[in-house]
Amino acid sequence: MQSMILGVVLSVCAAASYAGSIEKLQAFIADTRSAKASFSQSQLDKNGKKISATSGKLSFSRPGKFRWEYEKPYEQVIVGDGVKLWVYDKDLNQVTVKKLDGAIGSSPAALLAGNNEIENHYQLSAKGVKNGLDWLEAFPREESMFQKVRMGFSGNTLEAMELFDHLGQITSIRFSKVEKNPALANGVFSFTPPDGADVITE
Repeated sequence: MQSMILGVVLSVCAAASYAGSIEKLQAFIADTRSAKASFSQSQLDKNGKKISATSGKLSFSRPGKFRWEYEKPYEQVIVGDGVKLWVYDKDLNQVTVKKLDGAIGSSPAALLAGNNEIENHYQLSAKGVKNGLDWLEAFPREESMFQKVRMGFSGNTLEAMELFDHLGQITSIRFSKVEKNPALANGVFSFTPPDGADVITE
């Protein structure tokens, strides 16, 4: 009897924990109109071997404006200005421009910088607490370059994202120095191609 009661209690606690991660995502979206943070990113192959490691900083403002700056080991800037998506590779001196609507729809950027209607683009599944973070999985409802995205929360603050592509590779991102609703400088979400850069429009 005691083991049965314990099992029921643990099941209820687990259910409550699982519900928490989706609620934390919803609270993060509702409470965070804009943010800036530092990040470290690593890519793993399907066998779990690290392929690459990068770091940088990001800012976003809803809906649809964001800036990701990779600083090490190479420099790349990705800017969504609300209309267009700009990707600048400094080493190649090349800029790629796309329409933002088509590029952001079911991408991970939509989870951060999109509107509040996340469940229109993703099916959410709570996964409980692991390594101190409350996790959920988001499965794209539309065609996407990712099979799923995992998000880990500490309180109502997003601390981790894991992106699983169709080749079995995982991109793991850890956020630090997260500031919610900061005062962002004018022009942070605008981009002008550098002189002499090749500009490719898709």
